[in-house]
Amino acid sequence: MRAAAHACVGGARAGVWWFNSILGGQDYQRYVDHLRRNHPGCEIPTEREYWRQRHADADNNPTNRCC
Repeated sequence: MRAAAHACVGGARAGVWWFNSILGGQDYQRYVDHLRRNHPGCEIPTEREYWRQRHADADNNPTNRCC
């Protein structure tokens, strides 16, 4: 019984990780890590500013979208 519960929990975690990666849940943290590593003097935007800019860029440059 424990093994089945452990397998269910592992499957649920894998599903959450997959959806999170598809929806871009870790993108902001990766961007912050990139800025700290490669541009240490650069100001780090808030998460809200990051997403606002990312969506504005996608609207202004729709090359990778189907619609």
